[in-house]
Amino acid sequence: LAAAAQELLDRDTALKGQIQENAARVEEIGRDAAAKEAELARAREQAAGLENELGGYRLRREGRERRATAAADEVSRLTMEENNLQSRIRMLSEMEKMYEGYSKAVKVVMQAAGRGQLGGVHGPVAGLLRVEERYTVAIETALGGAMQHIVVDRAEDGRAAIEYLKRRDAGRATFLPVEDIRPSALREQGLEREEGFVGVASALISCEGRYRDIFENLLGRVVVCEELGAAIAMARRHGHRFRIVTLDGQVLNPGGSMTGGSASRSAGILSRAGELGRLREQSSGLRESLRRAQDGLREARRQLADAAAELERAQERKRAQDDLVLRLEGECGQGRILLETLGAQERTWRAELEAIARRSAQVEADTAAARAQIRTLEGRAEATRQESAGKESGQEDFRARQEALRAAIAERAAQLAALEAEESATRQALFELRAMAESISGDREARLAQLQEYEGRNESLRGQIGDAERALAALRGRLDSQRESVETLGREKLELEGLRTQADKAAREKNEELLRMERECSLLEQKKTQANMEEKQLLDKLWDNYELSYDGAQAQRQELESVPRTARRIGELKRQIAGLGPVNVGAIEEFDRVNERYEYLTSQRDDVLKAKGELEEIISGITAEMEKIFAVQLGRIGEAFSTTFRELFGGGKATIELSDPKDLLGCDIEIRVQPPGKALKVLTLLSGGEKAFVAIALYFAFLKVRPTPFVVMDEIEAALDESNVVRFARYMRSMTDRTQFIAITHRRGTMEEADVLYGVTMQEKGVSRILTINLNDVERELGITE
Repeated sequence: LAAAAQELLDRDTALKGQIQENAARVEEIGRDAAAKEAELARAREQAAGLENELGGYRLRREGRERRATAAADEVSRLTMEENNLQSRIRMLSEMEKMYEGYSKAVKVVMQAAGRGQLGGVHGPVAGLLRVEERYTVAIETALGGAMQHIVVDRAEDGRAAIEYLKRRDAGRATFLPVEDIRPSALREQGLEREEGFVGVASALISCEGRYRDIFENLLGRVVVCEELGAAIAMARRHGHRFRIVTLDGQVLNPGGSMTGGSASRSAGILSRAGELGRLREQSSGLRESLRRAQDGLREARRQLADAAAELERAQERKRAQDDLVLRLEGECGQGRILLETLGAQERTWRAELEAIARRSAQVEADTAAARAQIRTLEGRAEATRQESAGKESGQEDFRARQEALRAAIAERAAQLAALEAEESATRQALFELRAMAESISGDREARLAQLQEYEGRNESLRGQIGDAERALAALRGRLDSQRESVETLGREKLELEGLRTQADKAAREKNEELLRMERECSLLEQKKTQANMEEKQLLDKLWDNYELSYDGAQAQRQELESVPRTARRIGELKRQIAGLGPVNVGAIEEFDRVNERYEYLTSQRDDVLKAKGELEEIISGITAEMEKIFAVQLGRIGEAFSTTFRELFGGGKATIELSDPKDLLGCDIEIRVQPPGKALKVLTLLSGGEKAFVAIALYFAFLKVRPTPFVVMDEIEAALDESNVVRFARYMRSMTDRTQFIAITHRRGTMEEADVLYGVTMQEKGVSRILTINLNDVERELGITE
């Protein structure tokens, strides 16, 4: 019982120590939990801040998306305006290039100047000045027909242009030689103080300095006034001595006549030039605006990409913060579960303490009973001890007596030894005494009696010692039995302590296993909670991002080959989706509209493709027919050319060959000729006269294959020598049965073969006369025969 009580006391002490340790651990865990809670609160606060920041980034991205959309719309608008403007500029430039609105004479002169046939031509007056828009009507009215006057360097250049117009029968034009035109200035005083005065017309235009005298001549005496009433008053005050034009195109002529009505813009020539200049300036500004808009669009897209990247980084930080919040929530939950576990363990320990207290009470009761029994036993043991003590005291007495006896024995032994020695001595002495006995017989008997007495006393002491030893052996036997009882109780105590130790060890193992299982259960619960939250987040994200349920996503599930590769692919797709821009909520209506137009355009395209196919078939047929006709006609022309060449050159041979007979219409045509006495050559290796003669032969071959009613030849034989000119003229004469030839020539041989000669002479300056000589009539009159 003492051992059980001691065991309970040890367990009680151990439990109290564990409870204290548990309390310290609970306090430590509580501090950690409080720190975790504080950290969780901070993390939640940071998560809220990140959510606000994320909202800010979303707003920034939306703003930048709107800005990028607006910039793209602005770029599109400016691009359309630029395209429209360029179309208008191209149209006006083409009209300027084709001199649209100018007279036929101006067009002919300018085209000839462009080809280099006329020199010193600067251009029409309307193309050499620049006028502000508000003065355009007035200047056009003031110039009138002078806008189509042509500015040239010298009078000779104007004369050459007039001759060219006469030869072409292309009409009349007025020419302004720069070196001959003199300015005309208005010398009226005080005009600038007149009401409605705008300015002298020549001062309202801008031009190059070399043309200033011309425009001073044309506009130097023309006054521009704001409106007709002020113009009439001005003309009256100045005696109608100069021309006045209003801004809306009304005219007061010198002498008092008036011209007015709706403003004539002379086919808009000057307005077109001014508009073209304005459009070009506007195009320059528009291109600059477009460049700035494109720069703004690129900047807006860059800012949008930056905002998207910032938003993505903020989302990453938000996800990391959410993960931190989840982790801290899990740790806080784990801490709470651990605190609950420790509380439950402490309650278990306290219950165990109570049980130990009850067992201690029971043990104390048992101990009290045992103590009572022990006291009884102790009384009995005391009696036994007293008895034993008595016996031990008796034993002590015996021992003392034994010791005394032993001492006495020892003494007696000593005495015996002494006696033996003495006996020996006595024996010695006996011998001596015997020797003396004989002398002294009475002393010997006395000594024998004394010796017997001592021996008796020794026997008595030996009996007492034996009794004492027997009593001591009995006491030792009882002591041994008591010791065996104590050893038996000790063994039982040790066995009970072993069982208790094993039970405590098993309990500790069970408690540790229980704690481990509780921890695992807590972790599993935490993981389950976290997994549920992650599952909910994934399902929410799946629905928010893709509008897919779990079953829908499961139906579209695909096996992943590599998670990193899939993550990279997801990142690329997200960037591509981000690059698509904001969702167009009107996409359905826009799709319907675009789809309707697409179907319409598709039908139009199909019709065009069908028509294209039909046209291609027609073209293929025409091409085949052309190739057939071309091959036949080329063969006929080749034969005719070979014959004509031999006839003109007096021998030799000539052929027309195709560089690629398989591509009749697309290949080059090569002419190979071999004049008499020379090697075969291509046309490019011939001399100039030979080339001209070959060309004449080819032309005559054309006329043989496809004769025409009449032919005009302009100095076609100019490069030939006299003998070949005669050959040419005679051959042309041989072909007059089917074709009439009109030849412009300076060569004698050609004129000799002609029937009628026409010549032009100018006996008087500016007056041309035509002379006609009919050589057939001359021959008949003179009687000339070949």
